[in-house]
Amino acid sequence: MLSGLDPSGGAGIQADIQAITSLGGHPLPLLTCLTVQDTNNVYGAEPVNAELIRQQLQRLAADVPIHAIKTGALGNADVVDVLVEFLDSQPELPLIVDPVIKAAGGGDLADEALVQAMKTRLFPRAEMITPNGVELAQLGGSEDPDQAARNLIDAGCQSVLATGGHGTGIHIINTLYNHAPEPMHWEVERVGANEFHGTGCTLAAAIAAGRASGLSARASISQAQNYVHRALLHALNVGKGQRVPDRGILWER
Repeated sequence: MLSGLDPSGGAGIQADIQAITSLGGHPLPLLTCLTVQDTNNVYGAEPVNAELIRQQLQRLAADVPIHAIKTGALGNADVVDVLVEFLDSQPELPLIVDPVIKAAGGGDLADEALVQAMKTRLFPRAEMITPNGVELAQLGGSEDPDQAARNLIDAGCQSVLATGGHGTGIHIINTLYNHAPEPMHWEVERVGANEFHGTGCTLAAAIAAGRASGLSARASISQAQNYVHRALLHALNVGKGQRVPDRGILWER
């Protein structure tokens, strides 16, 4: 996976490592950016040199079988170019993209050049993108989730899993849009009234772990949603801000 470093340990690459490990996978973590971050918000970010990431990908691919890739915060557009170039040599590799634009606290994690690079070069290569409500509206150009998702699919996305964690109500509804006539919905009881730190990272990483283990996309979503729900039931009070999913829970597959 390619993700940023959250020094609070709530989101980013640590969330990915913990989720993938809990679901029986072996993570191959590549850092894309360093952030100034706590459990409240993101206050700054600095990208990792894209050429270093290129070399890491090349060395790993020559040494280790890779079964799926998950991305989070990518740092800048140069990293997108490196990743797309790598994916061109791995055309069958499932790619799950968590299109991280803003932190839950409102801090920016992507500039306009990175957003455009994701939309035009990365999304068409992804098997699935997993935007939350705020990201879906911005990326899809509409406040109506159905229209925003359809706009993204019309622009080249294979499928869009619109996540409902930022919404309200007693249930979280995650909706999968693809080229089928009707979207598919997953529903789970909402845990608590407040948002958590790193749920989007955890969900996308868990989906990638499922795909890497050979599960279908739909089965991977179901497993991932159940895993995230359990992690939230045991969430940790790490700092003074948002609670953190307990991704170290024992998982029975």
